Amino acid sequence: MEEKVEKRDVYAIITNRIVEQLEQGIVPWRKPWKEAGPPMNLISGKSYRGINVVLLGSLGYDLNCFLTFKQVKELGGSVRKGEKPCPVVFWKVEEKEDEVTKEVSKKPFLKYHNVFNIAQCSKLPKDKLPVIEANQNDPIEVCEEIVTNMVQAPKIKYGKELAYYSVKYDYVSIPEMESFESSEAFYGTLFHELIHSTGHTSRLNRKELMEMNPFGSKVYSIEELTAEIGACYLNSLAGIDNEGMDNNVAYIQSWLEKLQNNKKFIFYASSNAQKAVDFILGIKHEEKTGITVEREEVMA
Repeated sequence: MEEKVEKRDVYAIITNRIVEQLEQGIVPWRKPWKEAGPPMNLISGKSYRGINVVLLGSLGYDLNCFLTFKQVKELGGSVRKGEKPCPVVFWKVEEKEDEVTKEVSKKPFLKYHNVFNIAQCSKLPKDKLPVIEANQNDPIEVCEEIVTNMVQAPKIKYGKELAYYSVKYDYVSIPEMESFESSEAFYGTLFHELIHSTGHTSRLNRKELMEMNPFGSKVYSIEELTAEIGACYLNSLAGIDNEGMDNNVAYIQSWLEKLQNNKKFIFYASSNAQKAVDFILGIKHEEKTGITVEREEVMA
């Protein structure tokens, strides 16, 4: 059933859920998916985007296929007793006509509804359930394809001492693969820097990158979280593990503080990350499927 609550309450509901995971030592954007596949609705087949990927992908199910309570009932199934749903958020535009001028204004409202994973349900028709297929692709080969096929890619300079993206000269610097603990760690780092590069004026023109604010500033933190989440998305799409990434107490505490100080922080960063991943993969979305938060709302 769709919940009708004020926009600010939806931000709080979702952010509090992520904060609860961080307090348990779970970094949700580092557990989006791997073998489970990108989170999607079982009936429509549409993939969830933005913050919904973080919410659903971190739940740890074998298959990331979800249904609303109504969809479960329509299939003749039922939700197992004691199972708790996960909220997914979306924009709904409501039109209102001015009584005097007769002009129609449009105002977006952030809303949410609850979904259940198919593993939380029983009596679902077998012909509606997806078949689990083992991924036959070599993860490292897939990683290389993502890098090679990136749209408007920056120059990549291999063999350097540090991994970074140069905004001024538009190139990614990264040490040789042998310098990393594993090839997965190498590609995870490279993905992080490529996400940064999407913010260049010749690509998505992301202000957080182009302003080049100092380390530790709010703008810097937004850009770093954008690169973090985007790299995790690409890791999962390529079939490599996010578990090797930094997961210490100090790291988690730093994100706890940022999220608790601004309820829209995670929405804005995850939306930027989704756009960056789409750019790298050459995916274009004509409809507005992500959750949009104005930059001024985050910087306030």
